[in-house]
Amino acid sequence: MSTYHRILLKLSGESLMGERRYGIDPQRLNEYATQIAEQASRGVQIAIVIGGGNIFRGLSGAAQGFDRIKGDQMGMLATTINSLALCSALEAIGCKSRVLTAINMFPIGEQFSPRRATDALDAGEVVILAGGTGCPFFTTDTGAALRGVEIKADAMFKGTRVDGIYTADPEKDPAATKFDRITYDEVYTRGLKVMDLTATALCRENNLPIVVFNMDVKGNLARVLNGAPIGTVVYNH
Repeated sequence: MSTYHRILLKLSGESLMGERRYGIDPQRLNEYATQIAEQASRGVQIAIVIGGGNIFRGLSGAAQGFDRIKGDQMGMLATTINSLALCSALEAIGCKSRVLTAINMFPIGEQFSPRRATDALDAGEVVILAGGTGCPFFTTDTGAALRGVEIKADAMFKGTRVDGIYTADPEKDPAATKFDRITYDEVYTRGLKVMDLTATALCRENNLPIVVFNMDVKGNLARVLNGAPIGTVVYNH
């Protein structure tokens, strides 16, 4: 049985590319959907926030000459495309899910409210939260932290392409060592890039633990939810 009742799962848009250089890899999408549906069928309430970097990233757009606000709005739409794709993949394997959007996009999705999200979670649905915070200048990590606090999640699970938090980039520094557990204070002191500072501060101030793990390994979502010692847990004292 899972040691968690309700979680916020943050997925990166880049991971959805799989082996591709752009867009959505159907195989990776279906692997994610299968892992998520399996845990939902076991009673874990799962809300999901997906990035949009596989399609468009606001900061990159601003660097190329886009207005920052318009660029971030384009990024919000990219997260919505990914959210719809995941919702479709989940429903195709019999897992009931819905997309809630940060801004009004009916009929693409219903507009987010904490009550609407928690009611759907209590009804056994997987809830996919699209559009970030709905405001420019905030990352999807911050959007995930905010939604995790709003829905009263037990923890935020950050599914990445690495297996946790290291003292340095393990791809660049062979001497880098992995943390099994680390406090928010130490993350700040060491200047570790777990998430952006706004997202990290929001989790810290609201006592929302973060679990960083490699979502691309099949079965890892089940393992980490069952308390297996994989990934890295970030917590308050």
